[in-house]
Amino acid sequence: MLNKKQFALIALGFCILLLTACSAAGETEESDYIAPPMPTTVPDYGPTYGGLDPVNGQPYHDVFFENYGVNPFIDTEDDSLSTFALDVDTGSYTVARRYLNDGYLPPKDAIRVEEFVNFFDMEYKPPDEEAFAIYLDGGLTPFVQNDRYRILRIGIQGYDVPDEERKPAMLTFIIDVSGSMDYENRLGSVKYALNSLVDSLRPTDQVGVVVYGSRARVVLHPTPLLESETIHNAINGLITEGATNAEEGIRLGYQIADKAFSPGMINRVILCSDG
Repeated sequence: MLNKKQFALIALGFCILLLTACSAAGETEESDYIAPPMPTTVPDYGPTYGGLDPVNGQPYHDVFFENYGVNPFIDTEDDSLSTFALDVDTGSYTVARRYLNDGYLPPKDAIRVEEFVNFFDMEYKPPDEEAFAIYLDGGLTPFVQNDRYRILRIGIQGYDVPDEERKPAMLTFIIDVSGSMDYENRLGSVKYALNSLVDSLRPTDQVGVVVYGSRARVVLHPTPLLESETIHNAINGLITEGATNAEEGIRLGYQIADKAFSPGMINRVILCSDG
């Protein structure tokens, strides 16, 4: 959903030694998680996507993971400096949850600890006026039996922009409708998410939609949320078609966004694709 957390100046951060991560705001604990209901028009794909046997021994079509290896421990006496990113990625947790909910064990290469950490809200108090607040705590490390070593956690909480202070948004969606988006209800999930997003936007916001299969085309020119029914109809009318001409889709999407660009708005181009 597009809410105040997506327009915060800096995302929630989390760091343990050289393994670093940022905590995602706006997510719920797993024990409280309730999957949103899918529209009744969306087919119910089972664990093997429609009752078919897994392809090449994989439970999902065209889903693969790369083994990047394990980052080694580095002694701070050798290198006392470290960095960590402020972008938030929770993909590994949600991928693993999907495998487990469908009755499969996730591949080991799909497990990325920092993305598990990112998923949960660390409940850091946001700053009152500053752009971000820093939280530090530490203790003995369980990895080295030596009192000289400590483990340090660094948390960064960005300022939350209140909903009433958010600028109007101009959102241009570039949606992949190629044939692969028909697998495992991928396009159906995108349509559900976009419909939910539209319901959360304000009348001063605008939405445009570009799709690409073998060719790219404009489905919806930038339209104000006062015409929400028109926007919903455009989203619900999307169907899979053709190959994957991503370049043409992205070029056309940026052309539409450029024409609708307004310095007084939050201008975003959002790509929805299975990669």
